[in-house]
Amino acid sequence: MSDSRDRLPAATRLGRSVLTVSDESAMVAFYRDVIGLSVLSRDGSTTVLGAGDAPLLELRHAPDARPRPTDAAGLFHNAFLVPSREALGAGLARIRDRWSLTGASDHGVSEALYLDDPEGNGVELYWDRPRSEWPRDGEGGIQIGSWPLDLESVAAAADDGASDTVPGGTTLGHVHLEVSSLETAREFYVDALGFDVKTASPKALFVAAGGYHHHLGCNIWNDRSSPAPADARGLSRLDLVVPSSEDLDLIRERLEDAGAAVDERADGLECVDPDGIRIRFRAE
Repeated sequence: MSDSRDRLPAATRLGRSVLTVSDESAMVAFYRDVIGLSVLSRDGSTTVLGAGDAPLLELRHAPDARPRPTDAAGLFHNAFLVPSREALGAGLARIRDRWSLTGASDHGVSEALYLDDPEGNGVELYWDRPRSEWPRDGEGGIQIGSWPLDLESVAAAADDGASDTVPGGTTLGHVHLEVSSLETAREFYVDALGFDVKTASPKALFVAAGGYHHHLGCNIWNDRSSPAPADARGLSRLDLVVPSSEDLDLIRERLEDAGAAVDERADGLECVDPDGIRIRFRAE
């Protein structure tokens, strides 16, 4: 259970991200062949992909789903965290062979590759440097920067015969959202839910549990002003995993005290964030 009743426990992590997609075949092929996730199950209109036996991404096929309106909040990117620089080098090889990058950055805490999936959802593939090497400010706070990434050095790190799949231990490291208001996002994710602020600026907020650099990013860079409609493609749900049922009880108390509606699910709780994204909570 958490050491403090108003904060998320240190072992909190992301579970899976759920996307509504219209071209199931193209999306499955991208996340399998380019990102390197494995297909874990297919059931009717739903495909689950992951690493090892851990589900990280759920694709829900809705053939009539339309693109998210340009003024609607939603996903900026899903970020898949691989366990080594060698695995990131293998990912770079797959991307260069089968797709194209939209960007790449050295963030000090991590090295990251950026691309878009076939329906325009942002994707990040990254690895973390050891926590002991993360840049810190004078008060010990984490400093996340953005510098050019030496792509050839990352490529050279790949093992000979680089794998077509991400290794076991790959996780959904963080999710970055485009929100309509940083103030309301902070009220929900920090004040009510219990994340800690790691980095904040006038147009972006990064929050985490357990001293991580960020589990969730929120930005207002593109002036999103409304929730996405129910029939839009893109992010429909995030899963957050906490250690115990006692932690779920505390989450329920905090959210209900903040005026959020919390629903029971067979495997936990669910609520909706200020921009209409469903958040599901479950215990390990």
